[in-house]
Amino acid sequence: MSETSSGESRRLGLIGGIGLTEVHVYAQRKAPDGSFSGCPHVHAVTDEAYYVLRGSGAVEFHDLENGYRKLPLVLGDYLHFPPLVLHRLISDGDLVILGMMGNAGLAERGEARIYFGPEADADPTQFAELLSLPSRLGLEGALQRRDAAVAGYATLMRLWTEDRTAYFAELGRFIDTHCRAVGDKADVFRAAVTGGPQAWATETLRRIDALPARPGAVPPDVERNRVGDDQAFGMCGVLRPVLSLNRVTP
Repeated sequence: MSETSSGESRRLGLIGGIGLTEVHVYAQRKAPDGSFSGCPHVHAVTDEAYYVLRGSGAVEFHDLENGYRKLPLVLGDYLHFPPLVLHRLISDGDLVILGMMGNAGLAERGEARIYFGPEADADPTQFAELLSLPSRLGLEGALQRRDAAVAGYATLMRLWTEDRTAYFAELGRFIDTHCRAVGDKADVFRAAVTGGPQAWATETLRRIDALPARPGAVPPDVERNRVGDDQAFGMCGVLRPVLSLNRVTP
């Protein structure tokens, strides 16, 4: 629950329990491989989608069936992909996307993991220090975290070229590491889904069941999130996540 500007309580959550984020892919300086890019990362259970709002670039995918794929992104493209697919956004310099998550709030609760390489995965202290760079150093920390991730990612890319068996073994190791790491968060994830998409589905069914009578208990609230309300340094770039909604009063 959260308070509106009028002091009334309401339930947070976007339509259907989705998550929406405007993503400006990091272009303040190039990564170690010479590209403007975000951090390579993977999600454990949530689908994700990209809709290109501005600019152009590409997205790189790695999965245990297909290996490596690189797809171009141009204005108006929509791309939907499942969990357990490692991915990285690359910008030609001005790529802005609308990122859509199937279950709002899961990524922020640890459902996603950045790829830094096996050394960082084997050292929880090192991994935690890399992960916390943006909270300690702001934008510069976010860029340092991105650079560390891309430096580790270069080894995975080299394996794809030189040793496919080792590549698939390393990709599988990383995905398994993440699934084990989030195993104890199942109850946290379940609560987010129950209070988000499942709650929206239950409410929609209630409205359907009320027909042909007019469904009751549907407040005529109009809510909005304005530019500048929220900002964060995410895995892919500078984010405008839609985290809060304020009721538009007469």
